[in-house]
Amino acid sequence: MESTPTSPLPVSATGPQAEGEEHRLGLLALCALALLVGVATGFGAVVLRDLIGLVHNASYNGILSYHYDANLLEAPSRFGVFVALSPIVGGLIVVFLVLRFAPEAKGHGVPEVMDSIFYDRGNIRGVVAVIKSLASALSIGTGAAVGREGPIIQIGAALGSTFARAIGLSTWQKITLIAAGAGAGIAATFNTPLGGVMFALEILLPEVSNRTFLPVVVATGAATTIGRWLIGPAPAFSVPEFSFTFAQAFQAEDAIVFVVLGLLCGVAAWAFIRLLVVMEDGFPKLPGGPYVQNFVGMAGVGVAMVVLTRLFGHSYIDGVGYGVIQSILDGGMSTVGLMAMLFGLKLLATTVSLGCGASGGIFSPSLYLGATLGGGFVALAHLAFPHISLDIPAAATVGMAAMVGAGTGGVMTAIVMIFEMTRNYAIIVPVIVVVAIAAGVRRALINETIYTVKLRHRGHRIPKERHINLYLVKQAQDVMERAFLVVTAGTPIGHAFGDEIADEIADDLRPIVVERDGRVVGLVPPRSGLWVAAKKDPEAPIERFIESRMVVCRDVDLLSLVFARLRRHRASAAIVFAGEARPRTRNVVGVVTKRAIADTVIENFED
Repeated sequence: MESTPTSPLPVSATGPQAEGEEHRLGLLALCALALLVGVATGFGAVVLRDLIGLVHNASYNGILSYHYDANLLEAPSRFGVFVALSPIVGGLIVVFLVLRFAPEAKGHGVPEVMDSIFYDRGNIRGVVAVIKSLASALSIGTGAAVGREGPIIQIGAALGSTFARAIGLSTWQKITLIAAGAGAGIAATFNTPLGGVMFALEILLPEVSNRTFLPVVVATGAATTIGRWLIGPAPAFSVPEFSFTFAQAFQAEDAIVFVVLGLLCGVAAWAFIRLLVVMEDGFPKLPGGPYVQNFVGMAGVGVAMVVLTRLFGHSYIDGVGYGVIQSILDGGMSTVGLMAMLFGLKLLATTVSLGCGASGGIFSPSLYLGATLGGGFVALAHLAFPHISLDIPAAATVGMAAMVGAGTGGVMTAIVMIFEMTRNYAIIVPVIVVVAIAAGVRRALINETIYTVKLRHRGHRIPKERHINLYLVKQAQDVMERAFLVVTAGTPIGHAFGDEIADEIADDLRPIVVERDGRVVGLVPPRSGLWVAAKKDPEAPIERFIESRMVVCRDVDLLSLVFARLRRHRASAAIVFAGEARPRTRNVVGVVTKRAIADTVIENFED
């Protein structure tokens, strides 16, 4: 019985066209542009600090001044119990700014930068830098329990993207300047140039090479210079001298303490990530809209500030929290109960602040949580092991590194930054050990970091094995073959191609999507042997040549994900579809083939 053939249907994708490479600067010119980005970001970091000081002094002390030392614990507010209104008023203004001008400015900033790099070709609107500055200064200055490094990272990234888009740079150079601006931001904020470089390399850049590394180094160096010139050369925190030797640091009792501290920090990082997800998912579900949701969250933070002030003389949990960190490092806070309580309250206050719509970072809260957890744990451990060499300030320092490394996934960033912040090399071996354990525990409990978990909920996976080449930033729709055939199952292969098979050019054959009743049943990739078979047996049904394992992907999936699926199924091509539903024939927009992948790799290669 002869089946009725269907006419071949050449199809073109209706999705967005791949963005063409516009123009590229030489490495020297790109470094010069990175220098401008670093200088601008350095000034931006200083301006943000002054804005935070101005808002804080007005809302907490009732004075107009931008001079504010966040490393000091302040006396109670002159407004008494009415200081509880400060985070509420500040929060409502932040919600207005974010909703009206830049929704990207909500939250802690780094996920939005990562999203723009991997899913928006490095495009960040310039207005984000302005609104993020204002919103974060209001949030932090009025009492939201968030940090100032996330905002300046996003501000630096926005400046880098704006500069790149203004002169029409190609995608990979735009992404390089975004990473340079972000690294410059964190370097200027904490006076940690090496840490800024490591942050850009470890967290943001899809490729590590001279063409990406050098601009980042130039930008972070410039931003640090501006910061030291205008703020001062001192490290972020003043710490006492530690006197570890290799033998002392790895006595049996010390080793036990290090391991347990690493386990605790890993679990705490997991708890931080999970609680932040709960708050960011939970607050938008509350009735009344963004303003009511923010009012509820910030009212809770305001009440906690008042209660803590009445009980202990300080509000402790508001703002960046550097005063508590410095107090622990100075040895001025050694009570186990107090540090344990502050750990829990800061964890809750930070996640509530971000969940209800505040604008600020999670790096400073991570340092706070690590300092209180490390200091409190070692104060308790001294009761069981009186002779351990790790004292409270040293344990707080180690805990800070462990919380940052485990929570953000930036293990080397945490180690380098803690060294630069404290400028004390004696603590480096315990830091490495505890950070490694904490990061391993967190990853065993949850594979996502505090930065990537938010994007994973959007369906945007950030590849962890990404430091290979910038072509992995491309999506399936950027490289897929848009010319393919749709043929009904049962069609003889001699009818599938028409006159195309007569040209006898196997490499030019288009891939074939085989369908039945509107459903995709398989794929016949190019160079599948079909060309030769069509000559020998033109009546053979098309489905005989279908790949044994069908691989499908979305048009917005990153190439790294497509590669992983092709390798896992040992397939030579993948069907690309648009939309989120189970794919049908009408949703197919292209095919990712090996020849298309090879073309992409070659186009992105530079010697």
